[in-house]
Amino acid sequence: EEPVLLAELKPGRPQRYDWKSSCETWSVAFSPDGAWFAWSQGHCVVKLIPWPLGEAELGCKTSERKSRGGKAETRSRGAAKEKTLECGQIVWGLAFSAWPAAEDGDTDPACPVGLPCLVLATGLNDGQIKVWEVQTGHLLFSLLGHQDVVRDLSFAPNGSPILVSASRDKTLRVWDLSRDVLLPSGDAFLLSPGRQVQVLSGHVQWVYCCSISPDCSMLCSAAGEKSALLWSMRSYTLIRRLEGHQSSVVSCDFSPDSALLVTASYDACVIMWDPYTGEQLRTLRHVPLHSTLDSSSEIHTSSLRSVCFSPEGLYLATVADDRLLRIWALELRSPVAFAPMTNGLCCMYFPHGGFIATGTRDGHVQFWTAPRVLSSLKHLCRKALRTFLTTYQVLALPIPRKLKEFLTYRTF
Repeated sequence: EEPVLLAELKPGRPQRYDWKSSCETWSVAFSPDGAWFAWSQGHCVVKLIPWPLGEAELGCKTSERKSRGGKAETRSRGAAKEKTLECGQIVWGLAFSAWPAAEDGDTDPACPVGLPCLVLATGLNDGQIKVWEVQTGHLLFSLLGHQDVVRDLSFAPNGSPILVSASRDKTLRVWDLSRDVLLPSGDAFLLSPGRQVQVLSGHVQWVYCCSISPDCSMLCSAAGEKSALLWSMRSYTLIRRLEGHQSSVVSCDFSPDSALLVTASYDACVIMWDPYTGEQLRTLRHVPLHSTLDSSSEIHTSSLRSVCFSPEGLYLATVADDRLLRIWALELRSPVAFAPMTNGLCCMYFPHGGFIATGTRDGHVQFWTAPRVLSSLKHLCRKALRTFLTTYQVLALPIPRKLKEFLTYRTF
């Protein structure tokens, strides 16, 4: 079943051609609970949109959203209202957090009193990271430290206020948003210096992407290099280099059970790794598609831009420069579905499945249908076991070899 375009949202602002304003949608993000969608729509603007979209928007192919100056734009849909975040700089990275708000008497240091339930971090062109309260659209504070573009952001999936940022200054930085006190500064808050936990150095090129494993034990980073780096989130030390690509690695993502890691490269390949052993399990090659979907005589390369896992861990989505969104089944080496899209830059699955959001170089965001799958009992058991067992622990179990191979994704 091919993906169907449900809606396409376009910026309402006219195109501006000065160097300070970039129209690309470099990043899109769904909140972990699926209630919000963040769209970096270019022109230094991020839209916070309640999900699901309105029936009028899902019922038509395109819809324009107009921005009004520096004030938050609101549109009622129950209690949630759409908001416009004026970031003041080109926005490259987006990440939602899901940690709960603390109450008086709460002893959990990771949940400071008064911190909102849901925040959005935005990585900016000048190296700043601005953190916003989603419900109100207010700027909470800024994180200062990077010396160049903050290209990507990743919050710890376990709900702790740990944020990792990847930058063109060739470093990753780890931030603890629960530390110290927020210092008031006008209408917003500034960050006291102690919130930066660690600076991770090891890349020699711009860092494009970072991803924290769902069990919060590992961090993968991809830069303009042929290898990806795997870090420990416990000691913040380098575990290993993942070498196998023939060109720059630009995107990475962990499977929902942390047992698999995928990396995408300009070499037109996705490599599936066992992050615990560093073993290459499978290579997915983006070969040209000779069909009516690609009717232009112009030759397009298949350089990859983005890769992401589906929520149940049985599919992958990839966006490449050959104007195609591809969906891959975990057990197959060829795509199971294609969709034509122009100038794709990023993709992300809806956290409950069924939809994929893609961002384009033109500042548009598109929503596509994605295969809905009922996971087999075998896969559910594997996913549950691999959530807390490493590859080495599985191999040490007194069970048949074929079962070990299944649990470690050596057979699909």
